[in-house]
Amino acid sequence: MFTRRSVRNAAVVLGSTVLIAATLAGCSADNQGGSGKTTITFQTGNSQQNVGAAKDLIAAFEKANPDITVKLDPVPQGTEGDNLIKTRLSTGSSDDVFYYNSGSLFQALDPDSTLVDLSDQSWVKDLTSDFKTVVSTKKGLYGAPFGSSFAGGVLYNIKVYDQLGLKIPTTWDEFMSNSEKIKAAGIVPIVQTYGDTWTSQLFVLADFANVSAQDKNWATKYTENKAKFANPPALEGFQRLQQTFDAGLFNKDYASATNADGLKMLATGEAAQYPMLTTVIATVQQNNPTNVNDIGYFALPANNADDTQATIWQPQALYIAKTATGAKLDAAKKLVAFANSAAGCKIQDKSYPPAGPYVDSNCKLPSDAPRVAADVQKYFDSHKTGSALEFLSPIKGPNLESIAIQVGSGISDAKTGAALYDADVKKQAQQLGLKGW
Repeated sequence: MFTRRSVRNAAVVLGSTVLIAATLAGCSADNQGGSGKTTITFQTGNSQQNVGAAKDLIAAFEKANPDITVKLDPVPQGTEGDNLIKTRLSTGSSDDVFYYNSGSLFQALDPDSTLVDLSDQSWVKDLTSDFKTVVSTKKGLYGAPFGSSFAGGVLYNIKVYDQLGLKIPTTWDEFMSNSEKIKAAGIVPIVQTYGDTWTSQLFVLADFANVSAQDKNWATKYTENKAKFANPPALEGFQRLQQTFDAGLFNKDYASATNADGLKMLATGEAAQYPMLTTVIATVQQNNPTNVNDIGYFALPANNADDTQATIWQPQALYIAKTATGAKLDAAKKLVAFANSAAGCKIQDKSYPPAGPYVDSNCKLPSDAPRVAADVQKYFDSHKTGSALEFLSPIKGPNLESIAIQVGSGISDAKTGAALYDADVKKQAQQLGLKGW
């Protein structure tokens, strides 16, 4: 959702009459040629989904605000786009409004120096505390959500649970007990799909809200090299992976099965549970549409029910560059506020079908949202959520996938796997130049 602003030539003028003319000309330039309209630029990634969302937002906003024109600037995604955004911010050539990550990647933008503090905007009061944390520094709040959140935890087959009379587990012991009953019924208790290596990480990643529930400062300590995965409570994610493998609860083809395979097993009732992200429900909607609401969600259980929390991946956000001033700043703030209004919520529904709740109370899940999204909403309503670690710390070792597969295949035990990951994390922290490493 981005476009670069043109660079205007500065004129040196003398005399009061000329100064007045120059002032008027400056106002005219800010409003793009005296047309009475203010023009701002809006940058987004160049994927079809992002561009479509941006165009829909711009069309609705311009209709509601005929005195403002928004020019779209799509940029590459990934590392190239990330570097471009940082370069533009550092050189004062950023688009007025841009769409970017929340969390640790947002912190890397030096927000106090490059972004406009939005903490005084009326929509801020409607945001969840978790989201406020991942778009804020000690000096201000800089981002507005665009799109829904999603969760990591356990997707489960509702019909299998009903058939076997099982209740949603809130402790790890209850989860293991359910899994043994499912196994006894001849149904695969837990799907693992190492054919898509990224899926191996969920026992660890989706457990992080439980870690935060036990130690709210764990992410900070971890970033400062004062907390390790090899020690509780973070060790528990690796232990859960080992325990479920040792109990023989996985599908026989876990080493080669893909995410699509696992979702088909879950949707059809061949399997009962799958530690996973709720975003994958889109694959079920495509491949097994009649089964999409046979799949529910619950948080990966902690040892104690009081610590069981849903781990949430926060949405990306809209930011305003500090170079936006005057009429442009006012227009940019209006665009960001519009994105979080009732009209903006409808555009978000259409552009980014929700796999989890919105973090703005103005936006409600649509009636046709998948069951998993409604299940995650229950954790929001009971204030039993926590952000995924990647939103709270810049450190994520690149080899977690392969280490998790080792533990989940019985090659390494939990303690060894966690220690390997700590060593992996150390290398990355040193590459980032973090203090204490």
